[in-house]
Amino acid sequence: MALNIGIIGLPNVGKSTLFNALTRAGIEASNYPFCTVEPNVGVVEVPDDRLKRLNERLEPEACIPAFVHFVDIAGLVRGASRGEGLGNRFLARIREVDALVHLVRCYESENVPHVDGGVDPMRDVETVETELKLADLESAEGVARRLEKILRSHPRAPERRAYDALGLAIEGLGRGVAVKEQDLTEAQSEALVPFSFLTAKPVLYVSNVSETDLPDGGEATARLRVLLGGDNVLPLAAQIEAELGELPPADKKLFVADLGLDQPGVDRLIRAGYALLGLITFYTTANDKLQAWEVREGTRAAAAAGRIHSDMERGFIKAEVAAYKDVLAAGSIAGLRETGSVRAEGGQYQVQDGDVIRFLFNE
Repeated sequence: MALNIGIIGLPNVGKSTLFNALTRAGIEASNYPFCTVEPNVGVVEVPDDRLKRLNERLEPEACIPAFVHFVDIAGLVRGASRGEGLGNRFLARIREVDALVHLVRCYESENVPHVDGGVDPMRDVETVETELKLADLESAEGVARRLEKILRSHPRAPERRAYDALGLAIEGLGRGVAVKEQDLTEAQSEALVPFSFLTAKPVLYVSNVSETDLPDGGEATARLRVLLGGDNVLPLAAQIEAELGELPPADKKLFVADLGLDQPGVDRLIRAGYALLGLITFYTTANDKLQAWEVREGTRAAAAAGRIHSDMERGFIKAEVAAYKDVLAAGSIAGLRETGSVRAEGGQYQVQDGDVIRFLFNE
């Protein structure tokens, strides 16, 4: 299950610099538009204090963290929905990801020109979101025309459900309302899922600020929070984060503290992206290997077993489950059994964040 978060925004807002900071990939980050034509994909480890403590307590031979994929998508420009600036290619890349990090430039620099001539975070957010809405509108109208031809010949065809939902989406997009913000029923939203609408994806806004605006992000971030909601905006300084990645751990910790932060901005972003996708973590300890696994919140035990291997889901018998804190206290799975802290759960059990699980299955 490769879950992808796309980093979007206008050109020259710091996307490639942020991607470098996240992945230490060292990709090209130049001060001109469309430097990133093909998307770069980075597999990023999820910071996990629980995994560290479990590793210290259980001392397995191997310890493997959970991961999230970040995709650096080239900058959108005004008119991208009409193909401006290779926009059609870039919009297609965005359709392939599960969620979006919208990077907004909130710093001034004479050395880094702004594609629209000057820094204006609110205008930039509107520019990108308008292009996404226009692209969705064009896509929805095209799909609706195709379905209409089918329904003319077969009025009761199963496509009717999607066609009706598309009509509502088109009406809303025509008024400038993103698909996820429209008053759709759960069934109508599900009918639209196959079309991967850009404005249906969850979004986290990241204000790229100067070092002097840390830790709260300064005035521009405050304005974005009023516009977009405080919980939806995360401030960080992409250039500083890239520099932090080059430091040894001890120096990095001191630098982060000097900035007034309790952790690097990229760690906060990775955790926020994890939450944006609605993910939780469970752990396994099979074959002297401790491993973290990411699944969607609400995932059933049998499906979680399938996250490890499809054979485990098909032959699922039961899940032996223990709470993370109980494992830490006991120091071993054997110790847990002695205290009766391991419980048996069936395939319909909803995995909880922090569960330590052993799956039993028929091979």
